[in-house]
Amino acid sequence: MKKSALALLVSALTLSTAAQAAEVYNKDGNKLDFYGKLKAMRYISDAETNASNNADKSYVRIGFKGQTQINEIMTGYGQWEYQYNLYNPESDSNSGNKTRLGFAGIKVADYGSLDYGRNYGLIYDVEAITDMMPEFGATAYTSADVYMLTRTNGVATYRNSNFFGLVDGLDFALQYQGKNESSSRANGVSNGDGMAASLSYKILDSLSLKGAVSSSNRTLVQKNSEFGGGEKAEAWATGIKYDNNGVYLAATYAETRNMNPISGNDVNVNGTVEDISGYANKLQNIEVVAQYQFDFGLRPSLAYVQTKVKDMENGLGDADYYKFADVGATYYFNKNMSAFVDYKINLLDDNNKLNRNTDDIVAVGMTYQF
Repeated sequence: MKKSALALLVSALTLSTAAQAAEVYNKDGNKLDFYGKLKAMRYISDAETNASNNADKSYVRIGFKGQTQINEIMTGYGQWEYQYNLYNPESDSNSGNKTRLGFAGIKVADYGSLDYGRNYGLIYDVEAITDMMPEFGATAYTSADVYMLTRTNGVATYRNSNFFGLVDGLDFALQYQGKNESSSRANGVSNGDGMAASLSYKILDSLSLKGAVSSSNRTLVQKNSEFGGGEKAEAWATGIKYDNNGVYLAATYAETRNMNPISGNDVNVNGTVEDISGYANKLQNIEVVAQYQFDFGLRPSLAYVQTKVKDMENGLGDADYYKFADVGATYYFNKNMSAFVDYKINLLDDNNKLNRNTDDIVAVGMTYQF
């Protein structure tokens, strides 16, 4: 049975927030698209210690994607994206608004593209296939501005599709990140020079395999942190995705070394109680997602995420850092409007070793996008 036009459109929208951008200009080889999303959302929780888990989380994102035809084989392009948080009062100067993306580059036919700026790190090439939940996707180990795990500054990215036009479905990418460090930058968002690579192969139209690796120098402050010393910050990730006839299944596994900031409150360390902060010597993360797109617009979602830190100092050893099941659903009224609910079921023990937050959270809201 043929899928409805709405079901096909929704499948495309789940892969890109800019899939239905409004064309502003298209003339003489120059094109400019404008896109945006308003997410009116509330977190609901019985949290007593973390008020942010029971609060308004609404925001607006806007951006543009442009390109210009330089000659028969060369195309210039750029993208910018910004987020405005809607839950702060007008008197709050610390609004948390932020530039998510901003880069420019050149694509040369089958030879690939090269761009520079604030962009996604290549580890996210793998993480993206499980970042599909209505709200709580990519919330475990892929924090922004932590090396090349997700959105980050100062990256030069080369991408090549179909291996120079010779092998259908074989894509690869290379990335360099320059050092980002200053006295005003928090330890968790500083980095030394680094490199990354990713590889993707579409075995069938519906089945893909992905992998990515990265290695970076660490800053002096990071090397001297209480937890997680070491010269290099390293990561690797692999995943598999199946997407066919409304069925979406994906699973990823990742490990990092000396990369992810960790913290815990009132942790019992060798019989004493103290706060800890530093970096995970080793982190392991697993994510699985299953979804189905109904013809009439409903897309239920099930997921499981577990992040474990290994070999911590001071006798802490191993501990779960994130562990939750996710049950959600999105209903698409049309290509522009949807409603969603997402229930994050926290599976951490109440007396977990790092005294991590154990609140369940429900996110509910509506999204308008163009």
